Amino acid sequence: MRFGYKLMAEAFDPKELIRQAVRAEEAGFDFVEISDHYHPWLEEQGHSPFAWNVLSAIAARTERLGLATGVTCPTVRYHPAIIAQAAATLAIISDGRFTLGIGSGERLNEHVVGQGFPSVRVRQEMLAEALDIINLLWQGGYQSYQGRYLQLEDARVFDLPETLPVIAVAAGGRHAAELAATHGSGLFATEPRRDLVDAYTGKGGSGPKYAEIPMAWAPTVEAAAQEAHRTSRWSLTGWKVMSELPNPVNFAAAAETVRVADVREKFVCGPDPQPYLDAARTYAEAGFDHLVLQNAGPDPDGFLEFFSRELKPRW
Repeated sequence: MRFGYKLMAEAFDPKELIRQAVRAEEAGFDFVEISDHYHPWLEEQGHSPFAWNVLSAIAARTERLGLATGVTCPTVRYHPAIIAQAAATLAIISDGRFTLGIGSGERLNEHVVGQGFPSVRVRQEMLAEALDIINLLWQGGYQSYQGRYLQLEDARVFDLPETLPVIAVAAGGRHAAELAATHGSGLFATEPRRDLVDAYTGKGGSGPKYAEIPMAWAPTVEAAAQEAHRTSRWSLTGWKVMSELPNPVNFAAAAETVRVADVREKFVCGPDPQPYLDAARTYAEAGFDHLVLQNAGPDPDGFLEFFSRELKPRW
């Protein structure tokens, strides 16, 4: 089992994210994962730096810490050729410590380039084409591709690592989990769903299986829940809402009815180690082997110390 620390890129500025990653390595985490967003979910969060710059700086400041995007959309805001080049470069800079987390994206980030945001079906078809292009470019040499949605013309990634990064594909349903097996080399999820793991392995997937666990550490349950509600209430709106709204103001409106009590049901809150251990066990029993601890509490350093002192020795 490997444990990761979620860098809350919507809640902290880039220098602070780099500092937290260095502390996460010191605390004993195996890897860090960062979202690749253009906007935060809520104005209260107040940040959203360019994830690839942050990851490159972390690679230079750490020695053994794994790095992952959680996740990048390679179809609208980016062209997959750019992601293929960026991921290959980061794999070289980090001496093979990088995992490319890939997903079909959210309107929140993708609409900014003025190309619209397609339907769920089209997004999944575009994602498959993007993965085709990335895998093609990682074979080396000049490559071209003519898909229904995406094209590649006579392109080559000149700097390729000796070992290619794992491509962990985000899945919220069976089709995406199967795509992770056929077009990727890992699985990424946000729920402890055995059916996703089974769909992935059933199509021959044998790579790492990542999952995020929502947590909020603070000296009291109430303080943890209050902060998680302030910055992360958007996460209770559900994926059909989360993938479609365009701006933080829309998420604020959609989350108006979310109560602190609702957050306490979704997030592990407070100072007691046992609920954190129980939550991790639930994900492990569902088949996930790379668990990302996503702390929405008010004190990241307190959480890192809590992990080092209370959680890691028991896992």
